[in-house]
Amino acid sequence: MKVLTVTGGLILASQSPRRKFLLEQAGLPFTVVVSRVNESSVAWSDPVRYTRDLALAKAGEVSDRFPDSWVIGADTIVVADEELLEKPVSRDDARRMLRRLSGRPHEVYTGFSVVQRRSGHVYGETVRSEVFFKPLSDAEIEWYVHTDEPYDKAGAYAIQGLGSFLVKAVSGSYTCVVGLPVCEVLAYLSEIGVLRREFCEADVRPTGAVHVG
Repeated sequence: MKVLTVTGGLILASQSPRRKFLLEQAGLPFTVVVSRVNESSVAWSDPVRYTRDLALAKAGEVSDRFPDSWVIGADTIVVADEELLEKPVSRDDARRMLRRLSGRPHEVYTGFSVVQRRSGHVYGETVRSEVFFKPLSDAEIEWYVHTDEPYDKAGAYAIQGLGSFLVKAVSGSYTCVVGLPVCEVLAYLSEIGVLRREFCEADVRPTGAVHVG
């Protein structure tokens, strides 16, 4: 049996069900502790710096409370022609965003951080992906804005949900668009020795054997 183990314990500093699902899919053992950071307290600069700084702020706040754990923070934004498209505040706002994205590419930036306060370890990185929307009809936009999906998503869509029909192509990391660049996160945790892959030979059975019960 192949297992992933984490030295020192791992915390996801996010209430996002999408980030939680991605780490579960990757097989990581972790707990969730929601960050108390007010996102408006981090000043806008540029997409790369902003997402990295906000991810660091979120992980840092949780790490202050759990200094022995390794804490992952993350933040995702959508940018179209240098305009930041945040979570829509109304149905009309969601319509506006989807019309803006229709039939053209836009950028998704997800910053992630890894912090352990006890050792003073602080790391932040931003991953960028490009997403291409198909041309959307008024009927498609109207149907989508009447679902519950757009209203807690940057850019007013969820690529992993009902909004998958909007997306024609992705250049770069798909999981970055969902909310956490899993490849880069796991690679970094492995690089610093926090994440280990183990193989339990006791669980190996001869080829062709049938296990019952």
